[in-house]
Amino acid sequence: MAAASCRFPRGVLFDLDGTLLDSAPDMLATVNRMRAARGKPPMVLAALRPHVSRGARAMSAVAFPEVPPERVPDLVPEFLATYREELGRHGAPFPGVEALLSALEAGGVRWGIVTNKPFDLARDLLPGLGWAQRCAVLVGGDSLAERKPHPMPLLHAAAALGLAPGECAYVGDDRRDIDAARAAGMASVVALWGYRPDDDDPVAWQGDTMVEAPERLLDPEAWPVGGAERRP
Repeated sequence: MAAASCRFPRGVLFDLDGTLLDSAPDMLATVNRMRAARGKPPMVLAALRPHVSRGARAMSAVAFPEVPPERVPDLVPEFLATYREELGRHGAPFPGVEALLSALEAGGVRWGIVTNKPFDLARDLLPGLGWAQRCAVLVGGDSLAERKPHPMPLLHAAAALGLAPGECAYVGDDRRDIDAARAAGMASVVALWGYRPDDDDPVAWQGDTMVEAPERLLDPEAWPVGGAERRP
């Protein structure tokens, strides 16, 4: 039997916010600065957290429910400008993420990030996390003509790793992540530790597997990849 460290997928791609990084505190600081500028009291983290993976528009909408839906996009430039100033100041990797990345690297696995966050914001986070030299590929939401749930970003990332989609697994905490992985022909892992509204049932996403915590993925057998597609 092959050693456990040699049975991870050849490549692993991750979503960023809500999967690798608990960035909700940065987002909370952002919306609370916007609310304070309008004389509104601060939000609590629990109210914002379920919406973080859905991006600036969704967070702006929940932070300002009185704004008509068609006007919410007007808040996004302010959100992004404020978030840039709070970037990396409050958030941190989820517990167990560093151990998982180290285990993948020790097993010879190349890993990367495919996020819908603007590329420059994602890129600027990596040095402070110690990931700038370790992340083999980074694809942002504005890197290509399409973004998740379209498969293009995942296919682009796999090609950059020099791997076929079937040799990779994608880990994410949002339905768009799982839909993108399926469309790309890539194994999918639902990160149950991430950001998700209470009424969103991850079982309905039909991911290949669901995992409660990053530490579970330290076991190569937890990955939904066939033996022919694992490292020999």
